[in-house]
Amino acid sequence: MTFHHKKHIFFDLDHTLWDFDKNSALTFEKIFKLNNLDIDLKTFLEVYVPINLKYWKLYREEKIDKKSLKFARLNDAFKVLEVEVSTRIIHKLSDDYITHLSTFNHLFPGTIELLDYLKPNYQLHIITNGFKEVQHGKLNQSNIDHYFQTVTNSEMVGVKKPNPRIFNHALQIAKANKEDSLMIGDNLEADIMGAINFGMEAICFNYHKEKLSSPIIGVDHLHELKKYI
Repeated sequence: MTFHHKKHIFFDLDHTLWDFDKNSALTFEKIFKLNNLDIDLKTFLEVYVPINLKYWKLYREEKIDKKSLKFARLNDAFKVLEVEVSTRIIHKLSDDYITHLSTFNHLFPGTIELLDYLKPNYQLHIITNGFKEVQHGKLNQSNIDHYFQTVTNSEMVGVKKPNPRIFNHALQIAKANKEDSLMIGDNLEADIMGAINFGMEAICFNYHKEKLSSPIIGVDHLHELKKYI
């Protein structure tokens, strides 16, 4: 199956083009130093990453708000590690993390080559659940903002992927329709099933090597997308 007939390609940003895990680790390394915290980064991330994913799922499902997510993911990680960190410092770390995250700009291998390949033939767009104050900084700092005609952020719409309203909003501002559009993202629930249930076709950037059920199409590396688009 190929998607050469599509006119609009919608990308997720974090974990799809922008290497969230690498940039996030560098951010924690920086803010721990800024706040004079002697915490082993590798040990911290082993605990923090699954906790963060848990809270983001709750955030997508509208079960917690942004403020709660930002505090609880750090607070829970420090509790598991049995590290005493004051509430004031956790709030400071939470703010520092948002401030410094977009200053790192590592992209997944092949991102620029893929966007250069697609740009002449498709209109490119972003649909992201990430915080609005950070996402534009990520696009600018990594120098890929000029590839995209529209950026739809969940905070603009008031709902998050996989809610169909965010996909509908993205298509409206892109002046696109479902039949001419393709979604590419890493998250099966938010990006892939969200798009498919909305009526858009989708390809999963399956860098985390999850088992995909048929008929979901997955690629392990971004350059493999050239086989389909």
